[in-house]
Amino acid sequence: MCIKLSAILVSDSVKSKYTENTSQATVSFRTDSRVKEEAKKLFSSMGMDLSTAINVFLRQSIVDQAMPFLITRESRESVEARRQSEAHEGKSFNNTDELMQDLLDA
Repeated sequence: MCIKLSAILVSDSVKSKYTENTSQATVSFRTDSRVKEEAKKLFSSMGMDLSTAINVFLRQSIVDQAMPFLITRESRESVEARRQSEAHEGKSFNNTDELMQDLLDA
């Protein structure tokens, strides 16, 4: 599974919309203990605890009105090939003979 994460700059007005109210709510969820420990280690290396990381995720989801990353079952190679195709990068051929010759030359 390939997960693409991207960060965006959020204006002060958007930030204040989600930080003005200081009342706290508790959210509880279940996850595999190994996933929890690996996530804690990762986010700690980024200077965050697990709670902060989850809050970043929730706030970014609200700003994007969607998941803040692409969830796909495609391989990294497939994702990259699609990106190159959409960006018109990489090789192109005028006919199958050119394609076959390129494959034979490789």
